[in-house]
Parts: sequence; structure tokens; C-alpha cells
Amino acid sequence: QVQLVESGGGLVQAGGSLRLSCKTSVNIFSMNEMAWYRQAPGKQRELVASITSGDITNYTDAVKGRFSISRDNGNNAMYLQMNSLKPEDTAVYYCRAERALIYWGKGTLVTVSS
Repeated sequence: QVQLVESGGGLVQAGGSLRLSCKTSVNIFSMNEMAWYRQAPGKQRELVASITSGDITNYTDAVKGRFSISRDNGNNAMYLQMNSLKPEDTAVYYCRAERALIYWGKGTLVTVSS
């Protein structure tokens, strides 16, 4: 069974940085695509960034130039480096992995104060 565990969320002031981590319970090589999603209060869950097994990345326009997604195959982990954070980045951030089925983590809360 695949388990995803996010960490690294917290409270940060606008303009600050955070690094989110997603650790997998299985070899990350087996994942076709991994992604970060977020869900702000009262809003639908949305894609933030994704990365394929071939390290092809994709970002939503709102985070381009500020966020960076990466995979660490040796540690079975995926990261999201978030810089120049804005209050509108406040949300619960979820890790998603695809390997025949779709798997989700439980999320980590990011709060950006103005």
C-alpha cells in the first residue's frame, strides 16, 4: 500500500520561504507522476506543480518563478520549494502520486501572513 506523508508547512510572513516534503512508503521510481495540490478555505483543490518520472515539470501560472518542484529518488521524496510567499498561497498543500492508481497524502497547512 502506498502512503504519502507531507511535512514542512507552517506560518510564515509574506515574502518568506518554506520547503514542503512528501515522503513515499514505496520506491519513488515506481511513480509515474507526482504533484502538489492545494486547497484554500472555501475553494476547490487545485494543481500547484507536477513532476514526471523523467523530471518534466509543470506549474500553475500563479506560482511560476516562485515555486520549484523536485524529486529525490534516493530518499523516496518529493519537495516543493516555495519562495516569495503571498497571503493568497495560504492553503492546505497535498502530495499526490500516480502509479496505476492515484494516492493522496493528508496534507500540510501553509499560512502566509501579510
